[in-house]
Amino acid sequence: MRWRYNETVLAACTLAFLATMAARLVISPVVPQITAAFGVSNAVIGLALTGLWMAYFLAQFPSGVLADRYGERRIILIAVGGTAIASALLAFAPLFPLFVLCVIALGFAAGLHYSVATSLLTRTYDEIGAAIGVHNSGGPLAGLVVPPLAAWIGVRYGWRAAIAVGTVVAVPIFLLFARAVRPIEPQRPDQPMAERFEFEPLAELLGRPKIAFTVALAVLGDFVWQAVASFLPTFLVAYRGQSATTASLVFGGYFLVQGITGVGVGAASDRYGRDVATAGCMLLAVAGIAVLLAVPGIPAVAGAVVLLGIGLGWGGALLPRFMDHLSAAERSAGFGLVRTVYGFVGALGSVVTGALADLFGWGVSFGFLAALLALVFVALTINRAFSLGY
Repeated sequence: MRWRYNETVLAACTLAFLATMAARLVISPVVPQITAAFGVSNAVIGLALTGLWMAYFLAQFPSGVLADRYGERRIILIAVGGTAIASALLAFAPLFPLFVLCVIALGFAAGLHYSVATSLLTRTYDEIGAAIGVHNSGGPLAGLVVPPLAAWIGVRYGWRAAIAVGTVVAVPIFLLFARAVRPIEPQRPDQPMAERFEFEPLAELLGRPKIAFTVALAVLGDFVWQAVASFLPTFLVAYRGQSATTASLVFGGYFLVQGITGVGVGAASDRYGRDVATAGCMLLAVAGIAVLLAVPGIPAVAGAVVLLGIGLGWGGALLPRFMDHLSAAERSAGFGLVRTVYGFVGALGSVVTGALADLFGWGVSFGFLAALLALVFVALTINRAFSLGY
């Protein structure tokens, strides 16, 4: 089969997502070393990670506006290049306040990528569920390789060297993307950018029932995803009694499952419907957390990782729901707007989970996450059963 240019775009966008995700994921495996080095609690480091994810999602809407004005290719290059620079600065931060500032800068730079790349793929492919599923696999692929590598480097050379992995990954991908992807005409090159930030059109878009309902579901789903991405290795060490190396390998396995099954989740949403596929993901994720909390033994951990990996790959099913209800002209900035809203609120998952763990233990904090996913399942079931149309 002949390789087509649209597949080049998909591969390049996926690698760019891998780079921006890798720089964020190198932090989680070395959280215990960072807290020890700076003398801070789980809640405080969770607050820093919440700042990272909030900055990441705050960048989504302006990135879409910038892409409409200057083209997707240029913004993705800024995202990957900015990620490389911010990772390098983070690795050398001498004081915790500077560390937090660099974490936030990293989040903002990385956040310029996702909504822009999704818009580019929507312009390139007809079956967007499968394309978004492939693109989303860049994150799990980063999670497969980077956490174990960061944990090993952290033990051998220290947490700063582990965090520098983000720069090492991002630089070659920046060069590859610049070479492989052609410039693309922006969709709104002449429209004044100030018009894109007027309140009334933004409020109207977010107030549409189908968009508002999907945003609410995404807030809860993303809250859990952020919490697991921030604290799963720490949970495995503190609650399940695993070593840091084993916990990082399990963390990598979790992302491996997401990488393998993410395309299938997206394809299932194309074939069976967004709500059915999303609800199925929620059930699997709840089951995975329940097994982690209640069933002892390594086989239980392996099974839980499979369930959790598939379930928290809900993005390939739920995110196309936004595109289904946005016009072609709205998709870049509109998708960026909803990503900013649901992701900014969902980023509270890190600080809330860390605080719950400090106050009540890891069992309560992860049980709370399972309850949120169950709530999403119930909302989807009610919407479908009563044909509410949201």
